[in-house]
Amino acid sequence: MGAANKVPGVSGGIVAFVGGFYEEFIYSLQKINGKAARLLFAGRFKSFFQYTNARFLSLLISGMLISYFSVSRLLDYFLEQKELFVWSTFFGMILGSIYYISKDFDHWNKRTYLAGFIGLLVGISISFLSPATENNNLFFIFFCGIISVSGMTLPGLSGSFILILLGNYVLLLVDSVNALYDTMAEIIAGDFSFTKNPKRIETLKILSIFTLGSAAGLVTFSHLLSYLLKHFKEISNAVIIGFITGSLGVLWPWKETLYKTDEVGNFILDSNGDKVIANYVRFFPNLQNPETWWAIIFIILGALVLLSLDWYGNNRDEKKQIRTTG
Repeated sequence: MGAANKVPGVSGGIVAFVGGFYEEFIYSLQKINGKAARLLFAGRFKSFFQYTNARFLSLLISGMLISYFSVSRLLDYFLEQKELFVWSTFFGMILGSIYYISKDFDHWNKRTYLAGFIGLLVGISISFLSPATENNNLFFIFFCGIISVSGMTLPGLSGSFILILLGNYVLLLVDSVNALYDTMAEIIAGDFSFTKNPKRIETLKILSIFTLGSAAGLVTFSHLLSYLLKHFKEISNAVIIGFITGSLGVLWPWKETLYKTDEVGNFILDSNGDKVIANYVRFFPNLQNPETWWAIIFIILGALVLLSLDWYGNNRDEKKQIRTTG
């Protein structure tokens, strides 16, 4: 989930949904409430641990943090070197996830068809929005944090892609994370010179505000989604299926990145000297290009990853059932 949340267009919520622990994730987050705080401050740690499903959450969050600083760095490298194949793989994974989610959904009726269609339209609309410019206002950073966790809680909605639309993807998921990584490495080495670096301190402050906003959004979204899954489960699932299908436009592998320019045609740069993304132009691939067929192979491989998870889940359930009955 940590690696998926960092990649624009990929939703960590899809990983949870396909992995079979989405509802447990949402319901566990819902337990972070006033009762949990009272148990914690009263020193009833065992009750707090059991009430909040802390073992599950701590393992999940630890895995996310590890992958965020390891696997995601590997993804950054491949996005720079073999971008087409990375997008192709994720496109295939989303295709596989649509099959995975919808194959057992047998509640289609007028209401769920309408809900799925609305989800589809919203997903397509988001795919074609134009990115804004970078904004480091702390109130806006906090808002970005709230919005960014949508990718963890809503399957199909990529929090990192939303940050691109808001103009702060590079600032919050590249520069800030690299600043934290470098700071931790320096602290381990006994080097505290970063305290005299105003730009580093400012970046770390931005990351702290972003983290607080993410935590606030995570708890808020989890309560809302828990209510929807409890009272409108079929409609919610239909919206998710439609939304994930609509989000395929974000991950379409064959696209060209357009950058913002000024009146005289010079590229507009952000605070790090990187070109600011204006939009993406999607096109159909040239089938005579060998690279196109390699991309198609990666799409198939991506779909097979999700189908193998489906096979693993079914096989695990069968073994569990045999042990129970045996």
